Amino acid sequence: MKTIRRSSSIIYVAAILAIMVAFPGWLPAQTAAVKSSDASSGSAMQWSVQVDRVNPGDLEIADSFQVAIYENLLEGLNKTKQFKQVFRDGDRKANEVPNLLVLKTTVEKYTPGNETRRAVTTVSGATKLTVRSQLLTREGKIVLERTVNGDVRFFGSNLRATHNLARNIAKAIKQSRWDVG
Repeated sequence: MKTIRRSSSIIYVAAILAIMVAFPGWLPAQTAAVKSSDASSGSAMQWSVQVDRVNPGDLEIADSFQVAIYENLLEGLNKTKQFKQVFRDGDRKANEVPNLLVLKTTVEKYTPGNETRRAVTTVSGATKLTVRSQLLTREGKIVLERTVNGDVRFFGSNLRATHNLARNIAKAIKQSRWDVG
């Protein structure tokens, strides 16, 4: 009985180690250890940002995907701690903030994936999103414009692509130099 428990414990530990080696991005310590250089404007903390609703462009995208991108963007920008405040589209408090930037996101490409196909084959069924993300002043001056991708290729729900996209947008904003002056 002890031999069975010991061998199953060894198998369990080996399986965890194999997963850690195969998917290092899943480790919380790895993602927390990634620090971006403070390459953005030195006065970034004095700025607030309002996140506009996601524009689907000419593409047919489910409302759930648009909402998921939007909500993940709000969360991702808050996590960067780069902005003094992060406002939702239509928040009246944003009108009173002196230094406000507006984030506009337009979907340029969308490939709906298939979770089952991804799980079975791991080579097809990827969900892919490509957006144009613009950071603008109130007056409409573009201070930062990037094309950003988000996808889910192997494991996870199709909505995981929206989380990855929002994380990549927040990361692009944080790591970029932008000058409002």
